[in-house]
Amino acid sequence: MRGCAEGRGAERRGAADGAADAVDLARRETKTVPAEMGRADADGVFEGYASLFGREDLGRDRVMPGAFRRSLAARGAAGVKMLWQHEPGEPIGRWLDIREDARGLHVRGRLAPEVARAREALALMRIGAIDGLSIGFRTVKARRDAAGGGRALIEIDLWEISIVTFPLLPEARIAAVKTAGAAGAELSRALAGSFRRAAQRIQTMR
Repeated sequence: MRGCAEGRGAERRGAADGAADAVDLARRETKTVPAEMGRADADGVFEGYASLFGREDLGRDRVMPGAFRRSLAARGAAGVKMLWQHEPGEPIGRWLDIREDARGLHVRGRLAPEVARAREALALMRIGAIDGLSIGFRTVKARRDAAGGGRALIEIDLWEISIVTFPLLPEARIAAVKTAGAAGAELSRALAGSFRRAAQRIQTMR
């Protein structure tokens, strides 16, 4: 009997943990910038800006300098996930360096060559078919702009940075991509459904 009770208790704790995770995901916000992504070398390394300070995005929000400082001190680059289109089940690489500078949040990462989606993303980045970066986060502190109605995001808990198709902040883009190999046009057709779902998801999360 005791074993059964302990088993039921474990199940309840697992269900509670799952519910907590679901709540966290529901609270996640996203901000996308056309990510001035840099060149990706033969190892799939690229860089760019995932957020630009003081720039109003399509949601009328602005990320303020220092907004990422506390989160990065706690997590470091290794604790921030690299995802495809904000999909929790589609990690495509890892971030090597994430830091604030005078302009915004500069990132440097490596795509995982063993992952099919990462290879597709790299091919699309090389031909300029996709170049957006987007942050997934929880707002810790913000103030409402009296005049414009948007928000100034003062502190952000950064969870993930995604490579995306449609950025909310048009200036946040992948700077450049360089790598060996060719990109096929069929990749764009294969990912068309994913792009449509990503656009719908962005609208839903607003």
